[in-house]
Amino acid sequence: MRHQKTINHLGRTAAHRKAMLSNMACSLIKYKRIETTLAKAKELRKFIEPLVTKSKNDTTHSRRIVFSYLHDKYAVTELYREISQKIADRPGGYTRILKTGFRQGDNAEMCMIEFVDYNETYTVHTEKKAASKTRRSRSKKAAAPVAEAPATETPAAE
Repeated sequence: MRHQKTINHLGRTAAHRKAMLSNMACSLIKYKRIETTLAKAKELRKFIEPLVTKSKNDTTHSRRIVFSYLHDKYAVTELYREISQKIADRPGGYTRILKTGFRQGDNAEMCMIEFVDYNETYTVHTEKKAASKTRRSRSKKAAAPVAEAPATETPAAE
């Protein structure tokens, strides 16, 4: 039985899997979007999201922890300088997986994994309107009186 065994081994040894995820994470940080298989993208998401969360806290300790996973000082620098500034107010969900179809040779399901804040097509830009004035701040002279329609009285039945 495979109770509580949630990791996808991806048909690789532990060392190969760790190195592959580290390289894919560095590529994702560098290019902001990569194309891979769906299974690898789902594992990469579980690998990189905690690292991005750690990058919000820019301390020497957190940088060393992230470096122990990535083994690339340029990727760590990019993560802390650029990406952490852009995702500072986001509570989680830093990556998006978009399915792109199937690979020609072996029919593997392909997808793109990207950082959410770097795709301008899917980000919603909400323009804030100027705060409208409340009724209390409006002077009574400026407000035109509303003409009332004459009320017709119905005779009371006695």
